[in-house]
Amino acid sequence: MKTSIELTLTPLQDNYEIHIKDFIKGLRKSKFKVIENSLSTHIYGDYDQLTKFLIPLIKNNFKDQKNVVLQMKIFKGDRSDYSPSF
Repeated sequence: MKTSIELTLTPLQDNYEIHIKDFIKGLRKSKFKVIENSLSTHIYGDYDQLTKFLIPLIKNNFKDQKNVVLQMKIFKGDRSDYSPSF
């Protein structure tokens, strides 16, 4: 099953930018399609493979920080080619 996941990492500490950049670099190293914008990062692929990839990446990122929030939206289907029609 194809899925689209929107991720927003919010470290609650000084020097937060390095943690966000490291997280995005980890996403980029994957075999999945990754699209970034100024507010969040979107990743697309097979649900089982994608979630299996994300769990350790998120866990390692959480280990490196004292306080952090990760917002995640999971959509059924591949929305990577979405274009507004209005």
